[in-house]
Amino acid sequence: MRFSPWLAILAATIVLSACGDARRPTVAKSASAEGAAGAADVNAPSPAGGFVIENSTVIPLRSTVSGRDYEIYIKTPPGYDKPENAGRRYPVLYLTDGPYTFQVASGLTRVPFNHGRFREFIIVGLSYARGEVPADSRRRDLTPWRDQEINGVTGGGEAFFTFLKQAVMPLVETRYRVDRADRTLAGQSYGGLFGLWVAFHEPELFRNYILTSPSIWFADRAVLQSEAAYAASHKDLPARIYLATGSREHPGAGGCADCDNDMVADQTRLAAILNSRAYPGLEIRTNIVDDGFHETTFPIGLMQGLQWLYLKG
Repeated sequence: MRFSPWLAILAATIVLSACGDARRPTVAKSASAEGAAGAADVNAPSPAGGFVIENSTVIPLRSTVSGRDYEIYIKTPPGYDKPENAGRRYPVLYLTDGPYTFQVASGLTRVPFNHGRFREFIIVGLSYARGEVPADSRRRDLTPWRDQEINGVTGGGEAFFTFLKQAVMPLVETRYRVDRADRTLAGQSYGGLFGLWVAFHEPELFRNYILTSPSIWFADRAVLQSEAAYAASHKDLPARIYLATGSREHPGAGGCADCDNDMVADQTRLAAILNSRAYPGLEIRTNIVDDGFHETTFPIGLMQGLQWLYLKG
C-alpha cells in the first residue's frame, strides 16, 4: 500500500498547539479543539483516487510493548532502484508525527533529490496509534515523563522508544539498504522533546537530530535534568543536533497571544548548556526562525537542518 496524503491530511491536520497542551486545573479541551497536537477524525473517509506520494509504501506494525498498532510510512529516493545503485546503502531520516512530517519531508526533498542538490536518503514516518485520537497518541508516546499538570495521559515515551528501536528500525533496516551509521531523527514540539531525550538517553542510536520547537518546558523542564545527568557521567556527546524555534513562540510583546511558555528562551538556554560542555564529538546549530509560530516553524527548520546534513559539497 502506498502512502496517500489525503488519508493523512484527514487523519492529522496537525495544528501543533502554540506552546503545548492545556494545563490543569483548566478545563480540558475537546479532541477537536486540541488541534495541536491534534488532528481530524482518524476514521474519516478518503476521497477516491486521491493523490499518492511516489516511491512510498505503508507497513502496518504492532508494538509488542504496548499492544498498539501503528503504520510505518517509507519513501525511497529516486535513485534507489537504479541498477547502478544496487549495492549502495542510504542514510535514513526517521520522523515522529508521521502523518504530518512525512508529507513535508517528501515535498521538501523532491526537487533537491531530482536536481542532485542533496545526497539521497530514505524517509521514514511513524504514525499515531491506530484508532486513537492523534493528539492523545502523540501526547502519550512522545513524552518521556508523566506530567500531572497536563490534561491527558503522558509519560509513554520510553515504551515508544523501545518500539522504534526494537521493531521499527529492524524492519526498515532489514527490508531496505540502510546505512546504519547515518541515521537522523526529526521531530516537532513533543517530537522535539522526544528527540532530545533520545540524545541524552542513547545518543549513539542516531548520528543526527533535527528538532524544531522542542517542548523543553514539559514536566518542569525535566529534559534539562536528563541533560545534566548525561553530562555527569559522559565526556562526549557524539551527535549533530539542529534546533529551530519560531521567533514568535513566546508570550508577551512580539510573541503569540496563546503562548504560555517562552520556547525561544528555553532553546537558547539549552544550546548554551550544550555548548558549555565542550563535547568534542558534538556539533550543534540553532536558529530562531524569523516570524515563525509553533504551527509554522517545522517545514523551515526541517529544510535548514536537511541542508546542513545532506547538501552536496
